[in-house]
Amino acid sequence: MAVSKALMSKPRRIQFFDASRVTAVALAFAVTLFVATRSYADAVAPDTSAVGVHGMVVSESEDAARAGAEILKRGGNAIDAALATELAVGVTNPAACGIGGGGFMLIYIAKTHAFYALDYRETAPLQARPDMYMQAGKPNEDLARDGVLGVAVPGEIAGIDAALRRFGTMKFQQIAAPAEKLAGDGYLASPHLAGEIAQLAPKLKNDPGLSQVFLKPDGSAPKAGDLIVAKNLAATLKSLGDDPVTSFYHGEVAAALVAFMKAHSGLISSVDLANYRPDWRDPISHRYEDYEVYAMPPPSSGGVVLEMLGALDSGHLAGLGVNSPPYLARLIEVMRQGFIDREQYADPAFVGVQIQKLLTDENIQQLRERALHPKSAPSPAAAAHDHGTTNLLVADKDGDVVAITTTINTVFGAKLSVPALGIILNDEMDDFAVAPGVPNAYHLEGERANEVRGGKRPLSSMTPIIVTKNGAPVMTAGGSGGPTIISGVLQVALNILAFHLDATSAVLEPRIHEQAAPDVVIVEEAMPAATRGALEQMGYKLKVVPNLGAVGAITIAPGNFRGAADPRKGGGAVGY
Repeated sequence: MAVSKALMSKPRRIQFFDASRVTAVALAFAVTLFVATRSYADAVAPDTSAVGVHGMVVSESEDAARAGAEILKRGGNAIDAALATELAVGVTNPAACGIGGGGFMLIYIAKTHAFYALDYRETAPLQARPDMYMQAGKPNEDLARDGVLGVAVPGEIAGIDAALRRFGTMKFQQIAAPAEKLAGDGYLASPHLAGEIAQLAPKLKNDPGLSQVFLKPDGSAPKAGDLIVAKNLAATLKSLGDDPVTSFYHGEVAAALVAFMKAHSGLISSVDLANYRPDWRDPISHRYEDYEVYAMPPPSSGGVVLEMLGALDSGHLAGLGVNSPPYLARLIEVMRQGFIDREQYADPAFVGVQIQKLLTDENIQQLRERALHPKSAPSPAAAAHDHGTTNLLVADKDGDVVAITTTINTVFGAKLSVPALGIILNDEMDDFAVAPGVPNAYHLEGERANEVRGGKRPLSSMTPIIVTKNGAPVMTAGGSGGPTIISGVLQVALNILAFHLDATSAVLEPRIHEQAAPDVVIVEEAMPAATRGALEQMGYKLKVVPNLGAVGAITIAPGNFRGAADPRKGGGAVGY
């Protein structure tokens, strides 16, 4: 069946405000604004959405979304399609993810009405130690961001293999075929990828593998639409056969990775690779109004999103209006308190994360009370930008749903590749706390719970979600962009669940971000000036940025799948 682009429906607008939450001045701004202007979703016509009858794939790469949809059409299930999409997006969105990284996977199996959470996050090498980024008694964050000391043990292939063997219906080479073809024959650089390459061209020039694939012979960056070919990566994917873990963690690929590490004074050893295991974890969930929201447990930040949603439950948000100043003020305070609680999150194998306590009604009520009576004052800060990562979503005709967020951390990871393998190496060690009080690439300060330990998984902002009503999935969402994943997924979920927007409109609405430290509200420039002015008059310090990460979403109903990729980063939604 042909795929049609979703027609954008008008977002629901309810013109009521809670006067107890805002000053008279802010209320006047709000009333004037929402009577006089159209929403961002009304004003922008996206080309990254679709509708489907039998299934839907959403990805930050349209080529990858098509690869996943083709697997569905061939009879594969949502797991097969999601894994094919994941491998393909690792080829076409290489600055953000790939087989040199790792991720989180949230799965719903309709036949058993069961949720599963797979953690294949990278782990610190066994030789890693808490003081490894100290120089002359001072922390050097650059050592964790660029270069071989930033590389953690990749988990991507182990995670894909584990999910495929447990829930898939196809062999690895069947789901890898689209990625192999894209890498070997080439793909057209997206505007987003072309921009990332241009920005990092000086660093890419220093790595033989990266410069050969992503730069022209004269060292210049390709333009959007130029062909990029990664033949060595295609050959590596083909060499993995149908038992990819054996080759990647024990065989020829492992030997090449370890040899590269030794030659460049890296820490990853053959023991690190051989010992790597993905972890099946118990998903966590919490109600929001009539819905149940499922998320990944720590070291994901899924619990933070659940806490925030819980604090906003029964908040009469619809009466405030989408992105009205009073709604945004409430959102800002809840975000701030949620990020404060995030400091308790870490790898549960090393730190006793009391996730169930954090999700109790009592704790969420306390978070709500703290948000209603804030005591902190804004302070100057830099903006949090999109630092890589990618998200993909799949729903099939049988009711199965998969949400995956995968990453190599910052753009082009450690800015290193293993040339013969075509594998770009992650810089996931930067997600650990280099030292207490030292901010990482996302301006998140280090805490002892997240300090470096050999074999440990760093805390992550990645948080794919699946939402059910009356026991059946009704939507799924996930995002990329460092800590803005948390705030972005939260806002898109609320746009759908509280304000009843369709997936496309929910994704397009302008977003804000507040992460407690630094205490500044980052706001997209698409947010109307009058709204920004109202927030400033409430006392908030704003930092305006072009975009805040990217969030994808699918709304799910029998015979009616609506998917939206985020045009902030590009990509596509493909249904059938």
